[in-house]
Amino acid sequence: MQSLRKLYKIGHGPSSSHTMGHVFAAEFVKNKHQNATHYVVTLYNSLALTGKGHLTDAIIEQTLKPKPVTFKFNVDVKQHPNYFVFEVFEHDTLIDTISVRSIGGGDILFDNEENHIEMVYPHQSFDEIKAYCLANNINLYQYVKAFEDVSIDDFLGEIWQQLQSTVEKGLKTEGVLPGDLKVQRKAKTLMDRAKATETEAQKQNRLVSAYAFSASEENGSGGIIVTTPTCGASGVLPAVLYYMKHHQGISDQKIIESLAVAGIIGNIIKTNATISGAVGGCQAEVGSACSMTAAAHAYLTELEIEQIEYAAEIAMEHHLGLTCDPIDGYVQIPCIERNAVAGIRAINASGLSGFLSDTRKISFDMIVHTMYQTGLDRHPKYKETAEAGMAYFYKQKK
Repeated sequence: MQSLRKLYKIGHGPSSSHTMGHVFAAEFVKNKHQNATHYVVTLYNSLALTGKGHLTDAIIEQTLKPKPVTFKFNVDVKQHPNYFVFEVFEHDTLIDTISVRSIGGGDILFDNEENHIEMVYPHQSFDEIKAYCLANNINLYQYVKAFEDVSIDDFLGEIWQQLQSTVEKGLKTEGVLPGDLKVQRKAKTLMDRAKATETEAQKQNRLVSAYAFSASEENGSGGIIVTTPTCGASGVLPAVLYYMKHHQGISDQKIIESLAVAGIIGNIIKTNATISGAVGGCQAEVGSACSMTAAAHAYLTELEIEQIEYAAEIAMEHHLGLTCDPIDGYVQIPCIERNAVAGIRAINASGLSGFLSDTRKISFDMIVHTMYQTGLDRHPKYKETAEAGMAYFYKQKK
């Protein structure tokens, strides 16, 4: 598996696979051909159908400035769901064609260019990792420390600082999110209502929801977020970790350790399945984020490795089949609410795992493979195309 540095990325929303990855690709093309006079960029499939709502064309155009860009939009099911092609021109001469696949979480693969993929971890499944940890009497955080470079805590500390900054900025910001939907920001309202709750359970749910909304609304407005593991699912993990620090007294160091644990879960999913909504549906994004968050919460509540695994499995199992159907192509409806629900579900999954792990029948590795196969079997209309689900019926209503 790759380093956690390849999983957690700080950047602009609203979509890691539709905007963040395209910045990296456009920068590569621009640096490779500094004499280019203009570009033609063709966006395929999910990028063609939801790219404008996800700001794909805008971010490519901004990155390639001051050279002009012409865009084409194409649907071709024989191509990867997030496939795009740069045609590079010097005056009237086509000097290069560079094709790229955006595979989720801001990662890209070039078809005919060198792809630098460095593997840090020798294991690929949770079963392998668990066996190694038990054989060496270490926990999942210590496992990360054994294979990452010595500065991994510093990196995770930077990630934690950004997660907190994103939540705090979102809590202070009111108004309407950009785009045609005119979605009202709700984080501050949720926070205000949380203060008036009568029970601790109600307060927890509303606080976690407020923090998830705040981070997700920042993402939906193109603000600075962390891929956990994607932009569209960037509200789940920070919501629960922020709650655990500010309302359960968990130290920053323990939060950093829990980010390492969550990262291992995200890495397993990314390696053996997908974290891309265009490939697997929202189960691959919010479902993966919920698994990561459940594992982090289980670690913070001092559960054993078997229980951490079970928490991650429960979290993913109950997102199986979740469609990716962003209305009008914006990462707003239903994405923001889903982040809040997944945050609450992650805590519940962790709680269940604490006293049910000895009766479980399903491993985390099995549920990861199940999620991937479910995504592959589903019709493309339900995978980040805005052609089906709520996106379809919303269009009909208009």
